Amino acid sequence: MPAYVALGSNLDDPPRQIAAAFDRLAALEDCRLVARSRLYRSAPLGPQEQPEFVNAVAGLLTTLGPRELLRALKRIEAELGRAQPVMRWGPRRIDLDLLLLDDVRMTEPDLAIPHPGLTRRNFVLYPLQDIAPELLVPGEGRVSVLAARAGSAGLAPLD
Repeated sequence: MPAYVALGSNLDDPPRQIAAAFDRLAALEDCRLVARSRLYRSAPLGPQEQPEFVNAVAGLLTTLGPRELLRALKRIEAELGRAQPVMRWGPRRIDLDLLLLDDVRMTEPDLAIPHPGLTRRNFVLYPLQDIAPELLVPGEGRVSVLAARAGSAGLAPLD
């Protein structure tokens, strides 16, 4: 089933961190990396006294369920040296968020699918639009429409 994962970094050479995360996603058992967005630079969502972020989105095909895929993403973050942020939305070496998994809809304390911030965050919508513009976000609309609504303020492709 299709899955989409947001990647973000603003520490320790962010483009290199994103590349390493893409490599780890490509090596995941029971998953196949089928699409990579280009990289985007974005302003921090939280405290502004931190470096800009680099963001991307990966498209996967997987047989993993939501919990198994979340565990795999957390394992990749740990392997790449992610430390728990000192503050919410603070700087981080790598951040992997499960955005969508097929038509799964769930809301639990540690996992919500679709990701709750997806429809409002241009740094997620624009990379997702690169690889799946016609993707329908359950209950929200097509990615291309959501991206246009969010606008591109503070976002720039790295190409």
